Amino acid sequence: QVQLVESGGGLAQAGGSLRLSCAASGRAFSSYGVGWFRQAPGKEREFVAAITWNGVNTYYADSVKGRFTISRDNAKNTVYLQMNSLKPEDTAVYYCAAELGIIRVEDYEYDYWGQGTQVTVSS
Repeated sequence: QVQLVESGGGLAQAGGSLRLSCAASGRAFSSYGVGWFRQAPGKEREFVAAITWNGVNTYYADSVKGRFTISRDNAKNTVYLQMNSLKPEDTAVYYCAAELGIIRVEDYEYDYWGQGTQVTVSS
């Protein structure tokens, strides 16, 4: 069992930055791949980024590639999402999720979810 808690959301101006954290508790978190997803009002949840259990491999949605960076510190049981050059269309609730296995981009493939953190980007 893995419990996930997101933090770091808030209000940012367009062009600004935020760093989200996903803190995990439970056994063997370092064995889990982690993904970030987001859901804007009236829209379906969408994939943002993912990282393998050892941090070696990462994958990004085209909409955030070059602006967002996912990383992890297994000693701290934490995964980060550094978001730079924010745009108003990045406004959403951001969720982290964990699963055993290779990088996955579909939300139904993830076993554990956090409660989400709101990110609002003003123009």
